[in-house]
Amino acid sequence: MSERISREELVKIYNVEIAFFDELVSSDLLHIQTENEIHYLMYEDLETFEKLANWYYDLEINLPGLEVIHDMLKKMEVLKQKNRELMNKLSAIGGKYED
Repeated sequence: MSERISREELVKIYNVEIAFFDELVSSDLLHIQTENEIHYLMYEDLETFEKLANWYYDLEINLPGLEVIHDMLKKMEVLKQKNRELMNKLSAIGGKYED
């Protein structure tokens, strides 16, 4: 079983509001598992939660702003991966390229 933390523990440790956590979930920025009516965040998603919480509380970025930034970063990762694949194909056929 993967490691996880309950919503209640998480908001206590990070000193954030449950409403903020729930908004992240309802906005599809976080994915949770529910068991016996307890909501859990997987440890592998903690980094995303921490990043979003820091942007929200420290930089005062509102929820719509978090959604836009999160979406743009995901798109950038996809583009980076495609770029790597294209560079590998170019390298495989003997092409030269510069970074």
